[in-house]
Amino acid sequence: MPPQAASKDFVISRVFDAPREFLWKCFTEPKHMQQWWGPKGVKIVKADIDLRVGGTYLYGMQNPAGDIMWGKFVYREITPPERMVFINSFSDEAAGLTRHPLAPQWPLQLLSTFTFEEQPGGKTKFTVRWSPYEPTAEEQAAFDAGHDSMTMGWSGTLENLEAHVARTQQQQQQQ
Repeated sequence: MPPQAASKDFVISRVFDAPREFLWKCFTEPKHMQQWWGPKGVKIVKADIDLRVGGTYLYGMQNPAGDIMWGKFVYREITPPERMVFINSFSDEAAGLTRHPLAPQWPLQLLSTFTFEEQPGGKTKFTVRWSPYEPTAEEQAAFDAGHDSMTMGWSGTLENLEAHVARTQQQQQQQ
């Protein structure tokens, strides 16, 4: 039998024209998360953050048709403003673990690492690293096959964040 290819983590990075401390707030304060989190076209209808190891971020995303998908983070490591590690999953409104509503073979849980690195000129490099957490073989295969769609989804989400950062900085300059 030929050797099986090793699975790769999904990794995407972007440099933002914002200080690291502000970008960290965009990921840790509900007033910010509600403005940009999620794919393009969704509205965040709930953003409850309990930012501590063992705490959760429970969010509801409403699509243009009015359907709501729930998700949650369970924080494992928080090192402000440098890094956060959490388990990411779909959920129900009460934060119970659920499968992806549109892709039942998708991993039930993902290990997520977000890093925030200072860059010259007051900029910040943000990086997402995703890997399935204790996946079945079917879940791992779905994850491995999904890198292109993850790139598209995260690119849209990061564009939302970029627009939020620009709007917020413009508002601060006008005050």
